Amino acid sequence: MNFETYPFEKLNTLLQDIVPNSEYAPLSLTIGEPQFATPQFILDALNQNASLLNKYPKTAGEAVLREGMLTYLQNRFDLTLDNAQIIPTFGTREVLFNFPQFLLHDIENPVMVFPNPFYQIYEGAAKACRAEVIYLNLNASNDFQPVVDEVALSKADFVILNSPNNPTSSVMQMDALKLWVELALKHDFVLLNDECYADLYLDESLPSLLNASIEVGNESFKNVLVINSISKRSSAPGLRSGFIAGDANILKAYMVYRTYVGCASPLPLQYASAVAWADQEHVDGFRAKYIKNFEVAKEVLGVDAPEATFYIWLKVEDEIAFTTELYKEYNLKVIPGSFLGREGEGKGYVRLALVYESDKTREALQRIARCLEN
Repeated sequence: MNFETYPFEKLNTLLQDIVPNSEYAPLSLTIGEPQFATPQFILDALNQNASLLNKYPKTAGEAVLREGMLTYLQNRFDLTLDNAQIIPTFGTREVLFNFPQFLLHDIENPVMVFPNPFYQIYEGAAKACRAEVIYLNLNASNDFQPVVDEVALSKADFVILNSPNNPTSSVMQMDALKLWVELALKHDFVLLNDECYADLYLDESLPSLLNASIEVGNESFKNVLVINSISKRSSAPGLRSGFIAGDANILKAYMVYRTYVGCASPLPLQYASAVAWADQEHVDGFRAKYIKNFEVAKEVLGVDAPEATFYIWLKVEDEIAFTTELYKEYNLKVIPGSFLGREGEGKGYVRLALVYESDKTREALQRIARCLEN
């Protein structure tokens, strides 16, 4: 398989011959990995269940984990799902990669549709499926919203949305989500929303695609799925806890497939994840930190906060030149937008991940401001 070089590897190659200014301590805003401590109650649950490492975990997940996830969906989105409508996963990266292979295996010439720029795993999954890709280009001209092309969608087998979006931080509101559900039913494609940033809203809480499905009368979630992860909301990416939820008919067959994949979460991680999913208060604390970081960004760079995520999609004249200059002169790494897109999308932008405490965030953004002034 001919996979595209991963964006962070591209960045390493771009910067490998540059000696950064040693007057500045190294800083990086490249990876969407929260740098806050994982809450103690999650660590306690992990430690209290460490002895369960002597047991094999179930592929379907323990009842306690499923209950925690279902509690989350009820408390956060007012969604009442049952066990047939959810599968715990080992984070969301693995499900994004293997679910398309399961779904599209028996289709002769499969077609996948997803946003551009995008999370690289979408493209990797398409290559693994030998799928034709149709891009939903996100740019300033469409306010970084996926534009509906029904001619293209009539050919689609699997469509991935990503709202709130990585890397652009754009958000699809309820009316837009409802339209996509209606399109999935009309053209009979499977629709999945990657909702890993859904809890990192800055003001008004955001709906799930499952809420939109109910709103249009599709209460069984036919053709509709979502994925979510604990990594961002709980500052616990090492737990590798996610889920896929929605259409029970699709998930029943996918569960059989997953018994062969061998990616069940270890039992101590499941118990720790269960308490994290069931609790919302700690997420509010992390969200307050991101709100503060965006206030700093407004003060230092003059940029408005997005509706969600912890990313700034910063417009620059030349994203490659800016990235290299920023590293050389200020010892700060960012990701060029063109590394995250295809066919020219992402050009003229860099992605900043505001994942530190506000003082370190301020220091990083001040370096960026100096670089922009030069």
